[in-house]
Amino acid sequence: MDRLTALQVFRHVAELNSFAEAGRRLGLSAPAISKNVAELEAHLGARLINRTTRRMALTEEGRIYLEYVTEGLDALARADQVLGPIKTAPSGTVRVSGPMTVTLTRLSTAIPEFLSRYPDLKLDLHLDDRRVDIVGEGFDLAIRGSDNLEDSSLVARKLAVMKHVLCAAPSYFEQHGRPKTPSDLKAINCIRFSLSGHPDIWEFCKDGRTERIAVDGRYSVSSSLAVRDALRAGFGVSLIPHPYVESDLKAGRLQTALDDWSTVETTLYAVYPARQHLAPKIRIFLDFLVEEFARDNGVHGSST
Repeated sequence: MDRLTALQVFRHVAELNSFAEAGRRLGLSAPAISKNVAELEAHLGARLINRTTRRMALTEEGRIYLEYVTEGLDALARADQVLGPIKTAPSGTVRVSGPMTVTLTRLSTAIPEFLSRYPDLKLDLHLDDRRVDIVGEGFDLAIRGSDNLEDSSLVARKLAVMKHVLCAAPSYFEQHGRPKTPSDLKAINCIRFSLSGHPDIWEFCKDGRTERIAVDGRYSVSSSLAVRDALRAGFGVSLIPHPYVESDLKAGRLQTALDDWSTVETTLYAVYPARQHLAPKIRIFLDFLVEEFARDNGVHGSST
């Protein structure tokens, strides 16, 4: 038995006082109408309608049940009406988790203008470098930097690829020397981003060979902005995404080293629970992310 269909049939029969008219309204045959009412009565263990070949009337149980069925079906109809505008226009609250540095350096200045386009939309943005449980913590979408998205049940939209550079302040290189090979890093104070998947092993590639160097230093920190501050202060060298230090490199506050070696890249994704029935509020924010990352010359954007 399709419970919802049976309830709708019962309501129509009761309100129209006719099995035949209920069938015409619902587009069902007379046997289908009778079957739905009979199955509903069997499910309830109560007779709802007394009927003969010429007349029908609700039983006492039928009158009581009709009152609650009417309230329930009307509530469902109102719920459908409430969702109507939400399904067609961006409104409501979109809850997003984003890594601190990426969001502050690439998105936060553009968000007010984005929200001004959609006055019925609210943004609840959580800046957190940890990997959140999107479904468990109630997020609509998360921005993640990774080379391995382990949860295949989530949908991932590729936003950008950030190349890393090895760099330090000119004063540091003048005092401690500029590394000529990756192995030179073993004797250098390396500032490490602790939330990286490999904070103590830095990888470099050249001419088909790869070198993985175990690095050490006096400072490990969970913020790329703090890494950048330490670099500016001449405290050591670090492997950091190029967009975070692009202005420093152009201004000469920082300099690169080992430029003839390629190194790691961080791929940014927008991750969300489902592709089907994607709410307009989520789709419009996803489009905003794709648009914003495509603007940055220092980040190579791509979508899938």
